[in-house]
Amino acid sequence: MTLTYNPAARYPFKVSDVEFRRTPKRTLLARVYQPQGAGPFPALLDLHGGAWFDKDRLANAPMDEALAASGILVVAIDMTLSSEAPYPASVQDANYGIRWLKSKAPEWKGDPATLGALGSSSGGHVIELCAMRPRDPRYNAHPLPAAPDATLAYVATRSPIPDPYARFQQAEKMKRAEMVQKSRTYFNPWETIFEGNPQQILDRGVETHADLEGAASRPRPDLRRPGPSGSRVRLEHRIAGNSSRKRSSHPPLDSSRRRASEISSVRPAWSSLVVSTSCGELPEAWYRQAGRRANDPVPGAAGYRTRWRGRCPEGSSP
Repeated sequence: MTLTYNPAARYPFKVSDVEFRRTPKRTLLARVYQPQGAGPFPALLDLHGGAWFDKDRLANAPMDEALAASGILVVAIDMTLSSEAPYPASVQDANYGIRWLKSKAPEWKGDPATLGALGSSSGGHVIELCAMRPRDPRYNAHPLPAAPDATLAYVATRSPIPDPYARFQQAEKMKRAEMVQKSRTYFNPWETIFEGNPQQILDRGVETHADLEGAASRPRPDLRRPGPSGSRVRLEHRIAGNSSRKRSSHPPLDSSRRRASEISSVRPAWSSLVVSTSCGELPEAWYRQAGRRANDPVPGAAGYRTRWRGRCPEGSSP
C-alpha cells in the first residue's frame, strides 16, 4: 500500500505505554501515539529535553498528540538521565530507540522506511549526534538482534543545543549555576563536551562512518582544535521575520562559539535543524536540505530557525 501523508487530515489515535529498554537503574518506557486507520503511516521518534538531567517521554505530549492526529505514528521514549549515567548513555538509548522503532513500527501500522526524529533542547543535541554518527560503535552499544540500522530519513529539532560548550559558557556568563552543574554532570569526564559536540565535529572536519569503524586503533585528535578554514560546510542563520542573514565559509572555532553564545542569548521560542540522510552512507559534515523546508512556518511558534547545509559526498545520490 502506498504511503501518503496529509497534514490537514484528522485521525483518532490510541495512546499506550510499552517497555522500551531495561537499564541497571530502571525500566525505560515508550509512549506510542498510534493513528487509527488502514495505514501505513509515517513514523517519528520523539526525544525529550530537560538539560540531560530531567523530564521524560511525556514532555512533548501535546505536540505528539497533534502529530498523531494528523496521521503520524509517534513514539516518545524515556532516556537515561545524567544523574543515572553521563554521556553517551542517553545517546546510546536514542540510537537503540531508532533501531527498536524501525523493528516495531509495522506492528503499529508505521512505515520504518520513513522514520525521522524530533529532538527538543538537549534531546536535539542527542538526536544530532545520532544522525551524524549512526554506526558509531559507542552509540551502538546496546545490541538488538536482526534489527535495522540507526540511520534516519530526517531530523527536526526544537531549540536544540548544537554546541553544548557554547551553552555552558553562556550559562557561566549569566551566572546560572544550576545549568552549569547540569552540563558538568552530563559531560563527565569533561573532555567529552568537545568530543560529543555537533558544532565542533563540523569544525574539526569530515568524519566518515568508515573512519569511525577504525577509530579504536587510531589516536584521538585534539578535540578542541578547529577544522580547516576551507571547510565546504556552510552554516546559515535566519531570524524569522527578518531578511538579514549571516553566512560564512565556516569560521574558526572561537567565532563559532561567540556566534552560538550570541544566539543562545536571544532565547528563541523555536529553532529547527533539518538533516537529510538520503545520501546513504553520509559523512558527518555533509548535509542537504530535507523535503520540508527548515524555514517553513510552525503554527504558534516564532523566533529563531537555523539550517546546516552542505552537499552529498562525491559518488552518492542526493
